[in-house]
Amino acid sequence: MDTAGYKKHLDKAKNVHYNNTASELIQLASELSEGILTVDGSFSVNTGKHTGRSPKDKHIIADKDTEDNVWWGNNARIKRDNFNLLERDMLSHMQGKDLFIQDLHAGTDPSEKIKVRVITEFAWQALFIQHLLILPENIEQQDFKEDLLIIDLPSFKTDPDKYGVRTDTTIACDFTNNKILIAGTYYAGEIKKSVFTYFNYTLPPKGIFPMHCSANSDSDGKNTAIFFGLSGTGKTTLSADPDRLLVGDDEHGWSSKGVFNFEDGSYAKAINLSKDAEPQIYNAVRRSTTVLENVVVDEESGELDFDDGSLTENTRAAFPMSFVGDNVSKDGMAGIPTNIVMLTCDAFGVIPPISRLDSNQAVYHFLSGYTAKVAGTERGVIDPSATFSTCFAAPFLPRHPIVYGRLLKEYMERYNVRTWLINTGWSGGPAGIGKRMPIQLTRNLLKAALNNDLDNTDMRRDKYFKLMVPLTINGDSSYLNPIDTWSNKDDFDIQARKLVEMFVENFKRFQDEVDDDIINAGPSN
Repeated sequence: MDTAGYKKHLDKAKNVHYNNTASELIQLASELSEGILTVDGSFSVNTGKHTGRSPKDKHIIADKDTEDNVWWGNNARIKRDNFNLLERDMLSHMQGKDLFIQDLHAGTDPSEKIKVRVITEFAWQALFIQHLLILPENIEQQDFKEDLLIIDLPSFKTDPDKYGVRTDTTIACDFTNNKILIAGTYYAGEIKKSVFTYFNYTLPPKGIFPMHCSANSDSDGKNTAIFFGLSGTGKTTLSADPDRLLVGDDEHGWSSKGVFNFEDGSYAKAINLSKDAEPQIYNAVRRSTTVLENVVVDEESGELDFDDGSLTENTRAAFPMSFVGDNVSKDGMAGIPTNIVMLTCDAFGVIPPISRLDSNQAVYHFLSGYTAKVAGTERGVIDPSATFSTCFAAPFLPRHPIVYGRLLKEYMERYNVRTWLINTGWSGGPAGIGKRMPIQLTRNLLKAALNNDLDNTDMRRDKYFKLMVPLTINGDSSYLNPIDTWSNKDDFDIQARKLVEMFVENFKRFQDEVDDDIINAGPSN
């Protein structure tokens, strides 16, 4: 694919900026008043009403290639004629505007690398995606023919009646011709996640497992661990371990050769960021050219206020992996995983702090994708809300979850990978009564798991969740059996059974797609 068909539209733009450097882009963003330059040299923007993704506005062309391969229960259809009309109108909308083009790579494995061209109308968005994807050598950009084209025009609003879409915000995917159109949202995360969605569609037929996960390894790229977890479970915090090599913090592929990062950057949450809790991320966020979304900046001093969530709790920072420090993988690749860690923040306070899962249990919990949100923070409020996001990635899955679940089980069993469920949530009671798991305890449990210290430890089978739980770790049994941390054992039983019922009800949507062994591996009353 090339952009020859777009040339006449690019020729009518006010200015077209090709493959500018990071320093050039931040200067252009400042000159065009796209945001605020901070005292550290980072750049903060306000994304308006869209401070997060719009998953219900993602549409995929239904054609002979996609009709039987897309999970339509999770993705909306768009007719090809409507897509083509939207594309033509967006191209016309580019006329007279400043346009920014970035030619980049995605996928650190050379055999799976794709070329991505991104066209957008803002310098800061061009800088954002340059940070997150992989910057090619200059010689490679001179004759760039993209595998995937993304056009992102935030100022273009989509008419639902005209284009057959839901709202004035649309993410439209053409997997047959490898194009993605983004309109009506200033939130740059849509660009990043469009690349991930593309990989989620194209890699499974090759037998490659695309994953929404972080990954790290020991210093020689072996003893690899991958971390699945929804927002707030500690995925980024726990994988950024100063004693291990960070491969990547968000999106990876798993092939017969090992794990490879899709990106070369980080898109970290910035709310309540502190130097003590996350020193590597804190320092990276304050580097020159880092792009900040909706982080409040003092307009006089240029100082950042990470604790101010007045624009959104979903404040974000985008920066290259090199900003994280020296203990980052140079090639974004690592060996076959030896450990899989599934993270949950259980606000019911009933899941053990660490459990071992067999392959059937792993698929069950992977398809469930459980965490919990806190409904209230006052003492006595015991109404946490369960959240299930299948494969820990529901908004980005073009194919049915069972496709990814089968790949997980296949690789787990082929390579005998240990799998752990770690609860970073509450103990001694639900949110509002109990206490949050101490981060140091979680780090110690994780370290024991990754160092194989639990291989010969005596374990018990949990009554409610059927998982294998260590009786002691290094002679310490505190926290390991959740009911022991509750003063009212009857209340524990009520909360545990309540959560089990939620798991069972949620999993009914998969019961016709999976084996009985997987269904029976899940929680039961």
